[in-house]
Amino acid sequence: MSDFFLLNTDSQSQGRAGLLKTGHGEIETPTFMPVGTGGAVKGITPAQLKETGANVVLANTYHLMLRPGVEVVEALGGLHGLMSWDGPILTDSGGYQIFSLSRLAKIDDGGVEFASHIDGARIVLDAEKATRIQNRLGADIIMCLDQCTSFPVEAGELKTAVDRTIAWAKRCKTAHANGNQHLFAIVQGAIDLEMRTYCARELVKLDFDGYALGGLGLGEGHENMIRTVGHTTALLPQDKPRYLMGAGTPTDIIAAVRAGIDMFDCVLPTRNGRNAFAFTRTGPVRLRNNAHISSTEPIEAGCDCYCCRNFCRGSLRHFFNTSEMLGPILVSIHNLRFYQRLMTRIREKLKAGEFSAWADKIQHITP
Repeated sequence: MSDFFLLNTDSQSQGRAGLLKTGHGEIETPTFMPVGTGGAVKGITPAQLKETGANVVLANTYHLMLRPGVEVVEALGGLHGLMSWDGPILTDSGGYQIFSLSRLAKIDDGGVEFASHIDGARIVLDAEKATRIQNRLGADIIMCLDQCTSFPVEAGELKTAVDRTIAWAKRCKTAHANGNQHLFAIVQGAIDLEMRTYCARELVKLDFDGYALGGLGLGEGHENMIRTVGHTTALLPQDKPRYLMGAGTPTDIIAAVRAGIDMFDCVLPTRNGRNAFAFTRTGPVRLRNNAHISSTEPIEAGCDCYCCRNFCRGSLRHFFNTSEMLGPILVSIHNLRFYQRLMTRIREKLKAGEFSAWADKIQHITP
């Protein structure tokens, strides 16, 4: 029986509100997962993260495999112990690093051989190893190993990557040995709708616990991405969660919810926060600008985050311009809270049957 339950659907789009049950709690969807690649969301304590409203976080198998190593993670109480996080965790498989670290990798049908970006040591990762490591890390949701392609990509290279993604997914499912974890497959195919159809249909035959869309947000543009998402979600089971990997501007999120996506992750809230870029309902605020020198306004009026309750723009500008670490911490907290407030509002509107009308009004001012 599936652990994912639909609570409501939008009559004017593919949007839906749902609930995913895991061993460390329930996840209301649509949801946004802050990124803690190496076991920590940069600059944010778990208590601060929880205060933003986050209830599920993401970590990365490749990075944790290198440091501190799966044996150390197990000795520290598993990934939840390492992170001091008692809620759900999702681990990526390391497939994205095949793309992002391609200059350091050799790939064939068996798997991938990396030269470690840390010390150059030889590292082999295949479908079975990626699955076994994630089984041992103990995350609540784990991902199949996949091959992500660049954009644009030639047809032959894309077909090879899609075929490998399907073959590796079969091997991951066979190797999966932790019944407390949900195993998600990843649909690849760039913006080629025929390849997306082929990949989705083959993976659906294997009956995974959820399905992700990978290989988007890599330069194809918003319209191409959403067209691809809407096409692909229509091919996936209604009773399984759908996850758009790595693409997460507020505009992208709203449009992707309309196209049937339930789960998101992105580094933007914290990466931009560390660079004095704050998200607000009326557009971005760049806190290094001289306009904020003496400003006593919060980043966003009405925001209930710790930063906006206690600090003004002038203070934040000073922290950034004097390299005080408090500045990046505070703006990251604000951005994470902004994203969770957005997701809460989306869920409320979906449950009330008002999502499409609301999205029509706000999408043009959302940063």
